[in-house]
Amino acid sequence: MFGVSTIAGHGSTPAVTLRNDFFLGIPFAQPPTGDLRFPNPRPLQVSWKGERDATTFSPACVGYGASQMGYNISEDCLYLNVRRPPGSNMKHHGGFAQGSGVDLRYNTSFMVQESVSLSQPILVNQVRDSGDTNVGLRDLRLALQWIQENIASFGGDPGKVTIWGQSAGAGSVGIRVMAYNGRDDKLLRSAIMESGSPVAISDPDRKGYYQAAYHHLTQLAGCSNAPDSLECLRSLSFEKLNAAVNTTALNSIWFPQIDGDIIARHSSEQLKEDAFVHVPILIGTNSDEGTSFTPKGVNNTEIFKKAIQGSAPLMNASFADRVLVAYPARNVLANLDPTYRPGPPHGAQYRRAATYYGDTQFIASQRLTCETWSAAGLTAYCFRFNAIPVWATILDGATHFVEVAFAMLNVLGVSYPPVRIPPFEEKPPSYDNLARLTSGDWIRFVHTGDVNSKARSRSFGVPRWPRYSLRKPEGSVYDANVTSHVEPDTYRAEGISLINSGVFVVYNK
Repeated sequence: MFGVSTIAGHGSTPAVTLRNDFFLGIPFAQPPTGDLRFPNPRPLQVSWKGERDATTFSPACVGYGASQMGYNISEDCLYLNVRRPPGSNMKHHGGFAQGSGVDLRYNTSFMVQESVSLSQPILVNQVRDSGDTNVGLRDLRLALQWIQENIASFGGDPGKVTIWGQSAGAGSVGIRVMAYNGRDDKLLRSAIMESGSPVAISDPDRKGYYQAAYHHLTQLAGCSNAPDSLECLRSLSFEKLNAAVNTTALNSIWFPQIDGDIIARHSSEQLKEDAFVHVPILIGTNSDEGTSFTPKGVNNTEIFKKAIQGSAPLMNASFADRVLVAYPARNVLANLDPTYRPGPPHGAQYRRAATYYGDTQFIASQRLTCETWSAAGLTAYCFRFNAIPVWATILDGATHFVEVAFAMLNVLGVSYPPVRIPPFEEKPPSYDNLARLTSGDWIRFVHTGDVNSKARSRSFGVPRWPRYSLRKPEGSVYDANVTSHVEPDTYRAEGISLINSGVFVVYNK
């Protein structure tokens, strides 16, 4: 255990000293190496006497992408980090293909320190796993079981565990809530989902695609002619297997799939039938999510229609025509000037396409989740994040991932350079205030299940954040250029309702 960390300031931002207790690199499962490569995770069956060094991070799980750059990686990576001053369990993934608890952009030290100043201390456990297959999802489940059994020893309450994730991590949180057809094993009290939801794509028709990918992997690894190709892959050195997987064709295709077990069936079916764990949620998206995922070169309606037709597994021409009507050319993103016309390489109708892609991948699913929770009489705090960091361009807007630094209270931009400029650099004090508001809301939700307090309204001049209601759907808008406020959750109602009407039969979710 170690307690005090000092983080240098950036530019005019002063250095800060954080007083947390850290316990790093705590194993929660047997290492998935040798004969345990690929099978479901096994609980840890060893103990130790005396002291164990818990002052350094363990290696990050193997992943493929920019988030892994500069970090030590290993197959032996099923470890937890505990920071303490309820319990919060943060899942941070990069498309189920990269990301780890070593990434300091997800460093919760600032939040833990802030929770003490708010007299609402939280304890944070960060799961050490990349989450790129259903085996990865089972790793996370085993980590939650470990927390139930052991977190009291760190001063945490196993009855007050909040799981929390962003992007694919939020999708993983959604899978926790839906796992085993909604079976409640009392592993969590609440959940936070940033830019993700329980409504995840899981296309059974892609099973042939994954089989082909597996065959390609065995060929690259020299195992295609082995009597037992899986055993052959298991016997390879890490270096040889990693070289085979780390190819353009294979390094980002491993997504969760319906297996009739931990992912029992389509999530939209489970939501419709109330087959999910009934816990409070805090869930939201960024205004311009689609700009991170939209194909470029959308110059006219014909190209936009082709993009629509390629956006869903079961899209048909009739439904695509309805999408064209629901998303007209004048339907633009919140943070783009309506008179602005993007040129090459984005295309004149890029804004139109980005609006649709953001809705179909994130925003429609979030609204469906909020509506489902309200219909079930459950607490849901729903938000839209609308602040733009310094590194975002005019076409990025409040794009995917921008809320993370605010929620983490990472006003120093720790670990953003050299890939990105620190998000608060040269921004006005309103950005720091927004970070304190956002992280404070997350802290209050973890601690009490309620984001509101008298101090919140007094300190930030913001209205009470209402629970989502079908009678009067409203959500909180986080903004740094105007005062954060509450808005009706009815924007783009026609398009989002259309997407959700086809969530199963068209989008196969």
